[in-house]
Amino acid sequence: MDRAETDAKIREIAEPFNKKGVTITEDTSFQNDLEFDSLTVMDFVAEIEDEFDIIISMNQQAEIETYGQLVDAVHKLRSA
Repeated sequence: MDRAETDAKIREIAEPFNKKGVTITEDTSFQNDLEFDSLTVMDFVAEIEDEFDIIISMNQQAEIETYGQLVDAVHKLRSA
């Protein structure tokens, strides 16, 4: 799965969490733009982990602030 396919799948997963209908770009912030609270982040990350069969550590989660960073991290974990 290349980065574009990873991006497309994450966009699909993000759709139900995007309550405000924000246009998601590489620079979209989960906290500021999408207004995800900690519970929403946990649910969203769990869905991604299940879909891609990966584990995103708490340290990695703390470093991911934007949508593009998430796609890069998931793509890297899938490629490892």
